Amino acid sequence: MLSGPSGAGKSTLIREMVKEIGPYFFSISTTTRAPRAGERDGVEYFFVTREAFEADIAAGHFLEYATVHGNYYGTSIKPITKALEEGKLVVFDIDVQGHESVRKRLNAITTSVFITTPTFEVLKTRLFARQSDSLEVIEKRLTMAMSEIERVDEFDFLIVNDTLDEAVQALIHVAKAARLRRDETALNAFKTQWRKL
Repeated sequence: MLSGPSGAGKSTLIREMVKEIGPYFFSISTTTRAPRAGERDGVEYFFVTREAFEADIAAGHFLEYATVHGNYYGTSIKPITKALEEGKLVVFDIDVQGHESVRKRLNAITTSVFITTPTFEVLKTRLFARQSDSLEVIEKRLTMAMSEIERVDEFDFLIVNDTLDEAVQALIHVAKAARLRRDETALNAFKTQWRKL
């Protein structure tokens, strides 16, 4: 599960990491925000109306959801359950609120990584260079980043995305280690099998 400020480079790191980690399922979030230039429904996000999102909340279809910058973002539970049953590594790109919710439900099998820039100023430069958001949205993202960095200690790993290649390699190592993680049920089953004569 990956989290961190908008503009820290999570999407770029994920694109590079998945080339090296074996079978995986990338959990695509659902959102009520408008698509950015070049974004496609069902690829970067599932883009839905506020009414549709709220109907899914009422039906209990989300593992987690939150309001970020005035828009809903959420993670549907059904495809995640299926991917886990198939033995795939599930990769989340999720905000810090979502991280907390997923931890509550899937803590035994969750490995989390906080990804950020070396400094606030570097983040600010990247957000402005992206030229995909209004000044108002960038200011909201920077304010949010200040509060998100305060929660870095809630994560298993911190990756500072200063040099892309180094950050990618660090993330690949974490992903490979996460694949080896076992929950209590799996460990108990192993102990039972191991003891058999």
